[in-house]
Amino acid sequence: MSAQPITKEPAAVAAPPASRTRSRRRARRREVTAAMLFLSPWLIGFLIFTAWPLIYSVYLSLTDYDVINDPRFVGVDNYVKLFEDPKIALALGNTLFFTAVQVPLYVVVSLALALLLNRAGRSAGFFRTVFFLPKMTPPVAVGILFLLLFNGQNGLFNTVLGWFGINGPSWTTDSAWVKPGLIIMSLWTIGASVIILLAALQAVPEELYESARLDGAGFWRQSFSVTVPLISPALFFIIVVNTIAGLQTFDEAYTAFFGAGNTTYSNDAALFYVIYLFQQAFQFLHMGYASAMAWVLFLLIMVVTGIQLIVSRRLVYYEGEDRR
Repeated sequence: MSAQPITKEPAAVAAPPASRTRSRRRARRREVTAAMLFLSPWLIGFLIFTAWPLIYSVYLSLTDYDVINDPRFVGVDNYVKLFEDPKIALALGNTLFFTAVQVPLYVVVSLALALLLNRAGRSAGFFRTVFFLPKMTPPVAVGILFLLLFNGQNGLFNTVLGWFGINGPSWTTDSAWVKPGLIIMSLWTIGASVIILLAALQAVPEELYESARLDGAGFWRQSFSVTVPLISPALFFIIVVNTIAGLQTFDEAYTAFFGAGNTTYSNDAALFYVIYLFQQAFQFLHMGYASAMAWVLFLLIMVVTGIQLIVSRRLVYYEGEDRR
C-alpha cells in the first residue's frame, strides 16, 4: 500500500479579541477628537467670519437694506438695477481693461526679471530680497506713493521722462492716462511672482538645454521649446492669481482718487468695480445692492477662472502627464 500524503489544513487566522477592537476604536476616536480640538479655532472663525457672512449676503442681495432699518425683501430687483445703472458698466469696463492689460504685462516683466536673476549666480539671493521687499509695502502707502511719483507737475516719473526730452502726461488728472499709470504702479509689487518663476526656472533640468544647444537651438528657440513649457504651471498659477486680484482692484486706486474724505467721483477713469461696490455699501448704505454686486463679481471671477482652466488643458504642461 502506498503511503497517502499528509496534508495540513491552513491554520485559521484568529480574529482579534473584541477588547482589542474596542481599544483601537477608542484610540481612533481620541485622535479624531484631538484633531478637531486643534482645528476648532479655525473652524469657528471660518463659520462665523466667512461662511455665515457669505450665506447672509445671498439673503441681503434680495433685500433693500440700509443698516439702520430692517431688511425689506425685494426679490431680484437689485440684480435688475445692475443692468440699468450706468456706473456699473463704467466700473466693470475700467476693471476689465485694467485686468486685460495689467496681467500680461505683469507676467512678462516678472518672467524677464526671473530670467535675469537665474543668471545672477551668488548675488541672486540679495536681489530676491530686494525684489520682494516692495510686496510688504501697505497698499495704502502705494496709493499715496502713486500720487507723488506720477504727479504731472513735479513727479519723479515725469522728471525722468524729461531727461529724455519727453513731456510726461498728467497721470492723475487726465482720464486717458489714469489707468495706464495705475497699471505701471501695480508692477511695484511684482517681487512675489518673480520669486515663484525663479524657483520654476531653477527646476528645469540643465541637460534639456544642452540637448537643445546640440540641435542648434538658439536662445529664443530654447525659451519657447524648453523654458516656457516646463515653467507653464507656474505661469498659469501667476496668471490665475493676478487675474482674480485684478478683478478685485481696490486699495491703491481708492487711496489715490477716492480717499481722504472725498465724497465725489474725482475721476471716473479710476472707478473700478470693487470701489463702486464699497461706495454703495459704506457710503450710500445700499447694502442689499452692494451684496448683489458682490455676487455678480463672484460669478464673473468663476467664469473667467473656468475659461482659464479649460484653456490650460492644452497650454500647460505637467511633468509625467499623458497628453495623448
